[in-house]
Amino acid sequence: MSVECDVVVVGSGPNGLAAAVTIARAGLSVRVLERNETIGGGARTADLGLRTGIVHDICSAVHPMGVASPFFREFDLASRGVELLEPEVQYAQPVTLDRAGLAYRDIDRTAEGLGADGAAWKALLGPLAEHPDAVIAAALGDKRSITPHMLREFYGMARFGLAALEQGTRLWNRRFTGDVAPALLSGVAAHAIGPMPSFAAAGTALMLGALAHSHGWPIPRGGTGSITDALYRDLVAHGGEVLTGHDVKSRADLPSAQAYLFDTTPRGALEILGTSIPDDLAGDLRKFKYGSAAAKVDFVLSEPVPWKVAEIGRAGTVHIGGTRAELARAEAQIARGKLAEQPVVLLSDPGVVDETRVVDGYRPLWTYAHVPAGSPVDATEAIVRQIERFAPGFRDTIVASHSTPASQMAEHNINYIGGDIAGGAATLWQMFARPTARINPYSLGVPGAYLCSSSTPPGPGVHGLSGKFAAQRVLKEVFHEPVPYVGV
Repeated sequence: MSVECDVVVVGSGPNGLAAAVTIARAGLSVRVLERNETIGGGARTADLGLRTGIVHDICSAVHPMGVASPFFREFDLASRGVELLEPEVQYAQPVTLDRAGLAYRDIDRTAEGLGADGAAWKALLGPLAEHPDAVIAAALGDKRSITPHMLREFYGMARFGLAALEQGTRLWNRRFTGDVAPALLSGVAAHAIGPMPSFAAAGTALMLGALAHSHGWPIPRGGTGSITDALYRDLVAHGGEVLTGHDVKSRADLPSAQAYLFDTTPRGALEILGTSIPDDLAGDLRKFKYGSAAAKVDFVLSEPVPWKVAEIGRAGTVHIGGTRAELARAEAQIARGKLAEQPVVLLSDPGVVDETRVVDGYRPLWTYAHVPAGSPVDATEAIVRQIERFAPGFRDTIVASHSTPASQMAEHNINYIGGDIAGGAATLWQMFARPTARINPYSLGVPGAYLCSSSTPPGPGVHGLSGKFAAQRVLKEVFHEPVPYVGV
């Protein structure tokens, strides 16, 4: 049977594009099909019509993995015109109106600001920041392979595991004596959007916390879309193509090819391939759990956020929710399906480092609040109240806003089921058995069909590794290319 191209990729998110780039660079023909009119999935920047010239990051905004991910290090974003701008303060956590934790690239400077808990902070994160490759190997591998690199980093990986055991259990309250340091770490843990303490939240906090002190948390000049643009240019340069406005709902919507990569959730792959997937695998994929949600609100401000602790205004990312106990209580409420009175809020002001995002004195502000899956509630007022707790007068700086409730998140990215931006719940089981416990987590049980989204290892984040790992499987197993399958 003749084929239209060697490989078809469904979905143009970071993983879909990473998979396509990997395939195209191997000399094979590849076509990417995207249901939306713009590519990028969770890595898009767009004009929401709130203010002339102001653009907003649709989902991801800050990119520690843009400099740490082995895929992006090999791809070399800088050489492709992507300028990653690092703020002076990597992230911040207001604890009370007058006190906040500040994480600098320099761990000594960070520790100095944490007072009596500074030494404990350095003891926890210092060894991980000194050996970031071990952290990356532990967190960003395929959760199946043991590679020579991992063996070389075994000691550092063991340190990471022990630290996760501490911060992922009730032992987490034994390390710090004050309230600022634990809140600062818990704000990072909240990126997992799940209960705290837990191993998933702890692993997230330790990985991202270590990267803040080693690689930094940069913001791309011009917005996250610059990363997508770089991937697209490379794909086209190697003969690949992208078709937008092409919604794949069933196998009938797929052109003929030797292999297919699905940058979709397990649910999406099941809907497309239907009964082609073996019953036992289909049953396992249906058991895959989706997590709590994010409700997005984009603002345009007339001036920077008026933080009472002025140093917070130098941070590229701010985690809002108060003390560790307050953060944990809010996340527990969300996990039980209830709206939190004081939800966890993530915030980023790209204008802190990127002057191109500020137009005629107006600036975008990126925020989202954690809410129960499928919540239809407009989170604007809840987010404004949370910011006002630590930045009185914030409300007066708002020129315009655009709200996307969790229940509507899938309208601009079909993978965000119920507003789950992580592609699946961050549980201990699904840290490793993602999307199933099978040896090959990418295979869909249909010859030549593979899953390559954040629902596969290593999981959520703009790192491109789920796409790369799945593409390497395709090259080896379908085309018998001499490309060894290796983890991080």
